[in-house]
Amino acid sequence: MAYKYLVIVESPAKAKTIEKYLGRNYKVVASVGHIRDLPKSKMGVDIEQNYEPYYINIRGKGDVIKSLKQAAKKAEKVYLASDPDREGEAIAWHLAHILGLELTDKNRVVFNEITKEAVKAAFKEPRSIDLDLVDAQQARRILDRLVGYSISPILWRKVKKGLSAGRVQSIALKIIIDREKEIQAFIPEEYWTIDGNFVKEKKKFKAQFYGVNGKKHKLKNAEDVKEIIGKLPSKDFDVISVDKKERKRNSPNPYTTSSLQQDAANKINFRTRKTMMVAQQLYEGITLGKQGTVGLITYMRTDSTRIADTAKLEAAQFIEEKFGADYSAHGGRKVKNAASAQDAHEAIRPSSVLRTPESIAQYLDKDQLKLYTLIWNRFTASQMTPAVFDTMKVRLEQNGVIFIANGSKIKFKGYTSVYNDTEKDNMLPEMAVGDVVTSASIEPSQHFTQPPARYSEATLIKTLEENGVGRPSTYAPTLETIQRRYYVKLAAKRFEPTELGEIVNNLIVEFFPGIVDVHFTAEMENDLDKVEEGVENWTKVVDTFYKPFEKELENAEERIEKIQIKDEPAGFDCDLCGHPMVIKLGRYGKFYACSNFPECRNTKPIVKEIGVECPICHKGQVIERKSKKNRIFYGCERYPDCDFTSWDKPVGRDCPKCNHYLVEKKIRGGGKQVVCTNGDYEEAVIK
Repeated sequence: MAYKYLVIVESPAKAKTIEKYLGRNYKVVASVGHIRDLPKSKMGVDIEQNYEPYYINIRGKGDVIKSLKQAAKKAEKVYLASDPDREGEAIAWHLAHILGLELTDKNRVVFNEITKEAVKAAFKEPRSIDLDLVDAQQARRILDRLVGYSISPILWRKVKKGLSAGRVQSIALKIIIDREKEIQAFIPEEYWTIDGNFVKEKKKFKAQFYGVNGKKHKLKNAEDVKEIIGKLPSKDFDVISVDKKERKRNSPNPYTTSSLQQDAANKINFRTRKTMMVAQQLYEGITLGKQGTVGLITYMRTDSTRIADTAKLEAAQFIEEKFGADYSAHGGRKVKNAASAQDAHEAIRPSSVLRTPESIAQYLDKDQLKLYTLIWNRFTASQMTPAVFDTMKVRLEQNGVIFIANGSKIKFKGYTSVYNDTEKDNMLPEMAVGDVVTSASIEPSQHFTQPPARYSEATLIKTLEENGVGRPSTYAPTLETIQRRYYVKLAAKRFEPTELGEIVNNLIVEFFPGIVDVHFTAEMENDLDKVEEGVENWTKVVDTFYKPFEKELENAEERIEKIQIKDEPAGFDCDLCGHPMVIKLGRYGKFYACSNFPECRNTKPIVKEIGVECPICHKGQVIERKSKKNRIFYGCERYPDCDFTSWDKPVGRDCPKCNHYLVEKKIRGGGKQVVCTNGDYEEAVIK
């Protein structure tokens, strides 16, 4: 079919959606991401010539480039419609180079949401390629290449092949290891609490010990508790103060990339990579029956909380109609972006608040629906009025010993009508100063202070963001890289450093302190933002980094001694040649190998038996295995002769109803539950 205009985007899904909006005069094709990059086989940066990059066509993209050139020749005009960020601008710039387009031509089209209105409006106002954005992306790419291709070869020679180092990944690794050191150095301290169960006119409520004679008092041991309880000969306590207030709780901001990744992890149990994959699907377009294909959310890589005026107006009208005028904040409360936010485009929001999750649920798979619901609820809540609570704080006293009871009750739901992140109602009975209440029981409890928790994906992203390290597009790949290199592993969804990770971190901390200096890296991110704004030269930013880094490289090359990662005895002999087997540390973790290598190349995975016979073949043992994404699952040791697998841990018992095997499922919020894999049988939750 003949066409006048060629439009190039990154992904086929996006191309399919946009072509439906533009009509017969437009042909929309995909570059499938970048088509040019620095070579993999060498540095690709000429340090002597102002850090001039040497770009080559990406291997395997030959057919794509050929078809793009052919399509461009047939078109009167070529439009470049890659994503609206640095990476997208760089893709457009590389496409312009490959296709011989003038950089001054107004052929760059950007839109923050893939809807018919937004796409058509964007094509009415094309602009030229923003070279400041391109320079910012290029500077980041070159900085990362200088670090990775300079340090990695040293690690290969001094430690082992296959290792790598990067700017942001090295800081993420150091943060995880620093937390591990805190945990190991932690000394628990004993402390006690005293809870009281009280009754006022047959209504029960709880209060907690506060102090003595008006002052807060810490309970360090059982003797302290004994002393306090000794002061309570009676069950009667006097009400000495009642403080009633009205408290407002403001609605949350709409999502940024970071806050979406954190909430998706905490609320719907999504890994960071999965969150971004599903968000990409929602952004690029979902077919909604007769409505056709529609982009359901705005662009998902952003650190801005800004909302377009049109979206605010639509939300205000929707909220007034559905909930009432009192619930609409008429544009949401005014909030400031974080100091480091680029504010290139909006927060993550539905492209139309009128597309409620319920109205389009039939067109989404379960993961898409979960994430869309999260985004829709959060955005709608951000445009609503605060929730209002009646709070009550009561002090109870006997013989100088004070207990405090706190209660609250929601008075006006406000934004919590769609996004309930508040505590449950806990209203106290009516009390006045001078009243007497009765203690039903006084319950002391012993506790020990806990070490800081290991980082989850969500808390690590939050920490990186708070320190100004990385940007929305870098969080997911950073977390993926440190796991793929086996520098860290996930245990109970928390990052735990490996021996290899600690070795690499120690070397980088000692010989490349600038790389893992959080403040230095945050400043570097700010400098890249200045390049994007056109107030800083990209080569100057790279040079400022590289000059001291070059000296660190020379020092490291001379002073780092070769580190021998010793093999551990496995405790049994090779079943092929009889030599002792050893435990080696490989790229994906530890494994058994014959000590007679290379004459004997026998290797075996290290498996963990769980003490349960295979419920399918009844011959082999069930063992822990790991998927390619490092997720634990369970399978028969006789694989491939027996193909039994399960994500949930078999317990070695059969269902009393149907005789199918039972498994142990983890329950959100903590705890485990034994359930049948074939029916509705389930046992009580074990906390």
